[in-house]
Amino acid sequence: MAQTESSCPSHQEAETALNRCLAIGRYLRDAGLFTPFLDHDPPVSPQAASWRISPRPFVLSADHMAFFKALGPQLFSFYRALNRLYHESAKGTQPAWIARYLDQGKPDGLVAYSRMKRFRESLPTVIRPDVIPTQDGMIITELDSVPGGIGLTAAMSHAYTDHDREHTAFNATPRYELIGGGDGMVRGFAAMLRAAQRQNGCIAIVVSDEAKDYRPEMAWLAIELRQQGVPVWCVEPRELRFTEGELRLHTDEGEQRVGLIYRFYELFDLPNIPKAELIQYAAKKEWVAITPPYKPALEEKSAFALLHHPVLRSYWDKQLGADCFLHLRTVMPRTWILDPAPIPPTAVIADLYVGERPVSDWTDLEAATQKERHFVIKPSGFSELAWGSRGVSIGHDLSQTEWAGTLRRALASFPTTPHVLQEFHKGRLFEMDYLDERTGSMARMAGRARLSPYYFVTGEEVRLAGILATICPADKKIIHGMQDAVMTPCALVDDAASVNGEDARRTTTDGRTGSPDRGRRA
Repeated sequence: MAQTESSCPSHQEAETALNRCLAIGRYLRDAGLFTPFLDHDPPVSPQAASWRISPRPFVLSADHMAFFKALGPQLFSFYRALNRLYHESAKGTQPAWIARYLDQGKPDGLVAYSRMKRFRESLPTVIRPDVIPTQDGMIITELDSVPGGIGLTAAMSHAYTDHDREHTAFNATPRYELIGGGDGMVRGFAAMLRAAQRQNGCIAIVVSDEAKDYRPEMAWLAIELRQQGVPVWCVEPRELRFTEGELRLHTDEGEQRVGLIYRFYELFDLPNIPKAELIQYAAKKEWVAITPPYKPALEEKSAFALLHHPVLRSYWDKQLGADCFLHLRTVMPRTWILDPAPIPPTAVIADLYVGERPVSDWTDLEAATQKERHFVIKPSGFSELAWGSRGVSIGHDLSQTEWAGTLRRALASFPTTPHVLQEFHKGRLFEMDYLDERTGSMARMAGRARLSPYYFVTGEEVRLAGILATICPADKKIIHGMQDAVMTPCALVDDAASVNGEDARRTTTDGRTGSPDRGRRA
């Protein structure tokens, strides 16, 4: 499966591709989001760039687009149903263990705050799943409501679109249509902010020190938004000023009241954030709105386990509808909460097997062979290790001793940092051309892709604004932004199969290929 148009590009094509990459790199450098080293003549490379730049976007077919357009509203429905399930569990109309799991390891004060009646219906307004294309279809490995990459994807969309306009060769057959267009990310984010704002005043994108690596992209985004007439500033928490009855911010346009805070910090980090308690107090008094809401229960990977739990099947079926429920169970991998509580001798862990043997105790997994432990262990959510691919352990990459030790540590950490066990799904291979900063020439890489669509919620509308593709070398099991990854926006093409060199099977609109039966146990 390839993302290249020709296996043997001509010298002229290679030179054109090189110039495209250099132009895109310069645009992103000027935006403060990329560190290129090829602006010399001849190009030199004293060190590696931020990531690898491709001359073209990652192309998707119409079937893929149908999948992604349907996915956003389905995930918003999932969040709404999860929110309802949590609150019903907390008040006793659903099993109490659901809320206990989702609250595990959280400070009591934060739990109580998240349950306040005034926040009860609040849901995330940004939804970003991480989607892995596999041989069997699309698989969602993560679901993030405080995602990085919004500003980066917006800037990349600008860069590729501007270059497209300037170079007619880029519009040669097959023709590409960037997902969301050149300004879809900016427009979508702006619409989301306007819908979330309920008080007069400016909008503050508050970025914590923990998330400081993302501050440049959010600062760039704020500038773009102000140019469109949306009063947005990217600030550190300490820049907010609390006065009687409101939060205020000193901007280059003078002192302003803050009407909305876009939270770009994780809730586990609240003790380290200056003025965090004042921000919460202002939101409680409804002097300022905050999005995403302070709802740690909605930021747990444990939610995947709840979706697959047989006891909750009728609840999900009723809340989501049969088709949506079936689809989400297909694309969200089976997940189990690593709870060390004793399991009765007559019981087994639902749908968990080692080979053909049902698992009745977590220790059964310790003896699993390398082929039998195609699982991932990772923190569920409320932890500094639960984002950015930190804290992830892949079972079949570990020795028997390492695997057993990882499993035991995950179980032991349950009181403070619950972990989950999740099926591992191997991504399919793609070929991507990119600019090799070491040689200053075009190169080709076989890699596995992560597709990150960004959905912005305005009322009941869920808008797909752009998709960022991250393609890592084939020997990398965990796919995330890194220096040797290719990162590029996604585009729609009339015949992606011919461009990608795909096989004759067509991907269905629910993201699967071939039979819907993926060999799972009933």
